[in-house]
Amino acid sequence: MKALYFDGQKAVYRTDADRPVPKEGHSLIRVKYANICNTDREILKGYRPDFRGIMGHEFVGEVVESGRKELVGSLVAGELNEGCGTCLYCRTGREKHCLSRRVIGMSVDGCFAEYMTLADHLLHPVPEGLMPEKAVFTEPLAAALEIVRQVKIDPALNAAIIGDGRLAFMIAQVLALTGIRLTVIGRHPEKLRMFEPFADTALSTDYYEGEELKPLTAEECFEYVIDATGNETGLAMAFHLVRKMGTIILKSTYAGQTKVDMSLFPVNEVTLVGSRCGPFEPALKLLKEERVSFPPVEFYELADYEKAFASPAFKAGFRF
Repeated sequence: MKALYFDGQKAVYRTDADRPVPKEGHSLIRVKYANICNTDREILKGYRPDFRGIMGHEFVGEVVESGRKELVGSLVAGELNEGCGTCLYCRTGREKHCLSRRVIGMSVDGCFAEYMTLADHLLHPVPEGLMPEKAVFTEPLAAALEIVRQVKIDPALNAAIIGDGRLAFMIAQVLALTGIRLTVIGRHPEKLRMFEPFADTALSTDYYEGEELKPLTAEECFEYVIDATGNETGLAMAFHLVRKMGTIILKSTYAGQTKVDMSLFPVNEVTLVGSRCGPFEPALKLLKEERVSFPPVEFYELADYEKAFASPAFKAGFRF
């Protein structure tokens, strides 16, 4: 079968990959659409140096084989993390943090292929009427929803998102549903204009940056700051923007390290929350009810993966 394989250094297009065979408790899925995530790009930069296998984790597909007969023929989206099922994390609802978890596209074969397998309990049927081209946004939208599951957002306060990319766009729409006063800070004027329906203010990072960071008053700072930059500069700026006793939500994952004076966190009593994967069911519901909307994905053939990864589109991916 066709697949996009990471060999430890680069992506390799293959036409001779073996079609996977589902083990007990797993389903075989014919992938219909798969999106490229920034994490996939970071893998190519060394984010998961030990990984060798088929890339990709954002997908929609049709179940073609399963021990759960009711799933066969269903259109599904799927979660990333399969835990062992027996450890403390798995027993307490924290499967995505299982120390021996299998993560599609990062530690085991993912969805940039014609077929994939996934544990049955990680599959979520796509609601009738929700087109697969839109349902493929389920996983990243779920990651945005994780913020409001982790942090009690007071809509009477204010929030800032640092970053003007795809994940930031989804986070903005999720936070806008709370009614909070929202500011988006980014580097690209053409991207910032996309946020106007959801944000009260869109600012260039130039407003804050310079040879020295511009000193801010408490009124100019924010109770909640979300770092969705995808790079090492985001956390330092987030700390500069957050109010004392405020909260920083870190969504960025990248291959690299950042340098921040950690003593400032206890001194200023700032809460730092790491945030990763989120709930699929509410994401599917929001997509079905069209309470969130995203620009169309620019789909490519798998063989054209270099063009897909280089695409400047809001989101690029593969159609099978």
